Amino acid sequence: MSRKVSKAIFPVAGLGTRFLPATKSIPKEIMTLVDRPLIQYAIDEARAAGITEFIFVTSRGKGALEDYFDHAHELESNLKKAGKTELLDVLRNTNMDSGAIAYIRQHKALGLGHAVWCARRLVGDEPFAVILTDDVILGEPPCLQQMVEAYEETGGSMVATMEVSPEKTKSYGVLDVAEDMGAIVRAKGMVEKPQSNPPSNLAVIGRYILAPSVMNNLNKLKQGSGGEIQLTDAIADEIEEGRDVYGLRFRGQRFDCGSKAGFLQATVAFGLARDELKDEFGDYLTELLSMRKAAE
Repeated sequence: MSRKVSKAIFPVAGLGTRFLPATKSIPKEIMTLVDRPLIQYAIDEARAAGITEFIFVTSRGKGALEDYFDHAHELESNLKKAGKTELLDVLRNTNMDSGAIAYIRQHKALGLGHAVWCARRLVGDEPFAVILTDDVILGEPPCLQQMVEAYEETGGSMVATMEVSPEKTKSYGVLDVAEDMGAIVRAKGMVEKPQSNPPSNLAVIGRYILAPSVMNNLNKLKQGSGGEIQLTDAIADEIEEGRDVYGLRFRGQRFDCGSKAGFLQATVAFGLARDELKDEFGDYLTELLSMRKAAE
């Protein structure tokens, strides 16, 4: 019987340089898709999966991210007096209960594995989730919830995975598959950003459920691809030590919001998914495409 997953780590220490100049003054994680920051999508997904403890690995310049989760008492009071109950509900959904959220500083940019390792004392000996806010996934049920449900059957460690074209495998951690059971695969190895001969086309996406022993592997502070401490390597060590690692082909569409193109694609997709926007926004996109085609 697998243990309940109640803690999640959010590595949010990155500088967001691909989105300069916007990220000169605001953390990338509070840039908005439609009207919700990236971090809110991640929090909502974690809540849907039963997460109750939220651990943020941050760095200097992330004060606005921390402020985002504070209660805005004056704003709540004004909305209440104005009878704007729907907006009040939206605002209250961004609040975090006292004690539910913790912040850890990553003082040096030494890789994703190092960022996760920074939270080791808060994780203790429990299984934990890791959510990368750059990977926004439009799916129902949410991706991490799908993973928790699968994890309850498999135990071990689990990563979200999706099929990518062979030329794109060099940009991802890639699974070496021992057994393909459809939605779930059992891994016999993992390779971080293979430059040639990838073991499969199953790429690891930014959702993880990890056994506490992964932290022991990260304690080695072993440098991997790019001279960084790779989370993929620590998960691969689990397999080498005889512990199970699974991949889940999640149901949903993933957007790489760490890139400008992916961010724009996500904005369109999430905009069209909103009932109050889809007609007007869809008509605009149709008109725009018609004008572009006519100009060719």
